[in-house]
Amino acid sequence: MAFVIVQHLDPTHKSLMVQLLKSHTDMQVKEVKDKTKVLPNNVYVIPPNKDMAIFNSVLHLMEPSAVRGFRKPIDFFFRSLTEDQQEKAIGIILSGTGTEGTLGLKDIKGQGGLSIVQDPETAKYDGMPRSAVVAGVEDFILEVKKIPEALVKYAKNRTFKPQEKPEIVSTTNQLLEKIFILLRNETGCKFGDYKSSTVIRRIEKRMALNQIDKLENYLKYLQKNKEELQKLFDELLIGVTSFFRDKEAYDVVEQKIIPEIIKKKSDGDTIRVFIA
Repeated sequence: MAFVIVQHLDPTHKSLMVQLLKSHTDMQVKEVKDKTKVLPNNVYVIPPNKDMAIFNSVLHLMEPSAVRGFRKPIDFFFRSLTEDQQEKAIGIILSGTGTEGTLGLKDIKGQGGLSIVQDPETAKYDGMPRSAVVAGVEDFILEVKKIPEALVKYAKNRTFKPQEKPEIVSTTNQLLEKIFILLRNETGCKFGDYKSSTVIRRIEKRMALNQIDKLENYLKYLQKNKEELQKLFDELLIGVTSFFRDKEAYDVVEQKIIPEIIKKKSDGDTIRVFIA
C-alpha cells in the first residue's frame, strides 16, 4: 500500500508532519511535489496551501480554487482517488473538526473501496469522524491503533481481478443468483438487473472483510448470518453521488442570491432562471 496524508492546514503554516512521521516508520516519508508517482510503502504528505489529486497513480498539486474556509482538500482528494483507483481505494477519516471527508468516503464506498473511520469517542476533535458515522459511509469504526491490523487483513484477503472479464462472472452466475434470492427474501429488493461488475465488486469486498475466499463459502455464511445479509444489502444500495453535493454553494444561492433578486422586483414582475 501507499499512504497519502491530506490535512487541513493554515495556508501560511509550515507543516512539521514529515519530520514527525519519519521517527515512527521505516517507510519513506516525503512532502508531495507536483507530478509525484505513487509507489508502495511510501508516505506522501500534502504541502500547505495546495489542493491535490491523483491521476494514473501520479499526484498532482493545484492552486486552491475555493476561498479559505470553503476549501475541501480531503473530499477533493478522495473524489479523485475514487475515480483513479476505483475499488482499490481505501479512505480513512481521523480526528478533525467539521464534516469534511464524509462525501469523499461515500464515493469510495460507492465504488466498492474500503472506508474506515476513527472511533469518535477516541478522537480529540470528533466532528469529521462523527459526521461520517452519522452518514453511514463507514465499513469500520476503529481506534487508531487497530486500523493497521484491519488494513493488513484486508490487503491479504482482497484480490483484484482484471477488469475485462472477472472470473467470478463466467463461472458463478448460479451462486450469484442464490445470493440474490437470499437478498430478495430478506429485503424484498431484486438485484438481478444490477450491473454484474458493480455487484461483484461489492460482494468481493464483503468477502474480504469477512476473510472468506470462495463465493460458495460466502453463500453459506449469508444463509446462516442475517446480519451479514443486511450489511451486503446496505453495501449494494450505496449511491455514488448526491444532487446537493456542494451544500455551501446552494446555501449561498438560497440565503444571498435569491433574496437579492426578489428584493429588486415588484409584484407581478418576472424572474427568469437558466439551468445549465
